[in-house]
Amino acid sequence: MNFIFYAFIILLFAAVVLCIEGAYLWWNNYHGPAAKRIEARLRSLSAGGQVSAETLSILKGRMLSNTPMLQRWLLMLPRVGGLDRWLEQSGSTWSVAQLLGYCGLVALCALALVPLLPVPPVLVVLGALLVGSLPLWHVIALRHKRLKQLETQLPDAVDMISRALRAGHSFSGALGMVGQEVKDPMGREFRTTFEEINYGVALDEAMTNMAMRVPINDLRYFVIAVLIQRESGGNLAEILDTIGNLVRERLKLFDKIKVLSAEGRLSAWILGLLPFATAGLILVVNPDFMTVLWQDPIGLKMVGMALGGMTLGVVWMRRIIRIRV
Repeated sequence: MNFIFYAFIILLFAAVVLCIEGAYLWWNNYHGPAAKRIEARLRSLSAGGQVSAETLSILKGRMLSNTPMLQRWLLMLPRVGGLDRWLEQSGSTWSVAQLLGYCGLVALCALALVPLLPVPPVLVVLGALLVGSLPLWHVIALRHKRLKQLETQLPDAVDMISRALRAGHSFSGALGMVGQEVKDPMGREFRTTFEEINYGVALDEAMTNMAMRVPINDLRYFVIAVLIQRESGGNLAEILDTIGNLVRERLKLFDKIKVLSAEGRLSAWILGLLPFATAGLILVVNPDFMTVLWQDPIGLKMVGMALGGMTLGVVWMRRIIRIRV
């Protein structure tokens, strides 16, 4: 009896250890560092655009969803490719399925607050839709931050290419040097372009892919200058020096304008959020005081007029303080 009991304990221990090891191996194969590097490489290549239809379908299967049925549903959505490209440009590891799942989860959590809030269900549903878009706004913020980093790193990358050309390196070799020496995210984009060239993609197509992956006007000017120089000839190092100086001066002017318009941007945020913060505070302190806004027809008209006026004011202030350089 004791022998059977001890054997059962040993076998149970071995089964638990094997289950833990199997779970770790599964997680490492799909979510480990190597898997993330491979997925990032596949996603960056698929977001480039210059690939065949068969290759694109295979890569899209990897980056939209791992579930075949969900993959087919996502392919039916309009502009799903643009959403995936936004995820790639943001540097996020989410897929389109994960992004939509997070949006739905946040919206359902907001809907669970219906019995707790003394407001009409219609307003709660609208608020849930607004809150459900928070993961999307998070991706937009990450994309904006990453593009700003790429724009800031571009002059140094262009100068490094110019110095490498003067030292006698080829243009593709200079791209590889930038990919190794410059920090991410700019280094990653140049590494991807350099690897595409090594895999047999033409230089023109590889540069065009980089311009499509990184929607920055300065980088597109750089790509256009390189492509024109390959057709017409000329001193590419001097052209790159001029582009680098122009980008630096533009960034300096933009930073100066950003400082001068800081007060207007802060005023827009305060004026836009203050009514909602005040209404939420009154709703918590004295709920009966706010019920007239959605129980009385005049209150509903007042709310609609207030929201319309606030929207118009925010849009107008944004157009005033948004100066393009």
